[in-house]
Amino acid sequence: MCVYAVCVCPTGFGDLRRPENVRIDSLNTRYVLRWDWPHETAANQTVTFTAQYIAAKHDEDWTSVCVNVLEHRCDFTGAEMMYWGLYLLRVRANTSRQSSGWVQIRFCPDKHAGLGPPSSVKLNTVGGDLEIIIRDPLSSNNESMKTLLDDKLSYLIQYWRRSEDPQAATFLPTKNNVVTVTKLDRQTWYCVRVQSCYNFYNKSSQMPYWRIFLYFLISLLLCFLLVLLLFFCFYKMSVLLKNTFWPAIQLPDHIQELWLSDSEKPQLLAPESRESVCEPLVMVRAVLDAEEVDEQSSNAEDQDSSTHGRHGSGDSGVYSAEEDSGRRSTSHADLQMSVTKHRGELHDGTLQQLCA
Repeated sequence: MCVYAVCVCPTGFGDLRRPENVRIDSLNTRYVLRWDWPHETAANQTVTFTAQYIAAKHDEDWTSVCVNVLEHRCDFTGAEMMYWGLYLLRVRANTSRQSSGWVQIRFCPDKHAGLGPPSSVKLNTVGGDLEIIIRDPLSSNNESMKTLLDDKLSYLIQYWRRSEDPQAATFLPTKNNVVTVTKLDRQTWYCVRVQSCYNFYNKSSQMPYWRIFLYFLISLLLCFLLVLLLFFCFYKMSVLLKNTFWPAIQLPDHIQELWLSDSEKPQLLAPESRESVCEPLVMVRAVLDAEEVDEQSSNAEDQDSSTHGRHGSGDSGVYSAEEDSGRRSTSHADLQMSVTKHRGELHDGTLQQLCA
């Protein structure tokens, strides 16, 4: 516990009340001065605060850190205060018309500042043993606190089985940053916590139970994700094997009957029998040009007209136009039928060659 000496200066600045419950929250080299202001003021007045410090054994002027601030706190971390020095800190309230008296406390960082826990703790398994890697507490400048505490900084390691009560933990004091714990039971969960200690003033850091609980939750989450991943892989593998050896799509019934029937099973052709069933394929293009059709049509009309002329010479010389048109349509229909027949013969020949 930290004990502070509070000094109250005589009142000579009017009726404005002083701040109350002045205290300093400090951890390693982080210092924050705090106070309370439960008093009431006039509605048209704004209360601000001013905080200063001075070395206790030096005749120097006060150094202002916060001037006319509205917050009920002042951060002294950036002030040039030595860790082993002794200082006086004071604060007062201000308005536009008056100021209160100062409220002063004595502060020695080396004695009063709290010691923080290790900045990090890592666990590794080495050949069945547990390796604990401890990182020193850090100052406000991210420097190791060992540079300020020399060799007086040590650690207290506690470990116990997760199934047991933490009160039955095993204690292991050390000044090293890497410690190996042996003689542990295999296949057993262990809980570990590390405490920083400064024996000169009997200071020690608080055990971060929330970190232990957080590590426990993280380990459970990792185990759950691992089990879920294994289950997913097993499920995918089982589906793959099932689809491979027992497919859901079955062959049609008539194919299954042919497959199960020994007498009607499909047979592969032997290499020597391929020549008897394989013949060359010849493609014939059956295209009748339009000019050839027109030429044949014109020839047929000429022959029809000449024949009609010869017959007409032996007759009376008079004939009907309807007979001439009927003959022409008959000749054209016969020509179309002959062309269609010719194409059919070519197509049948092609199909026969394909079937052969």
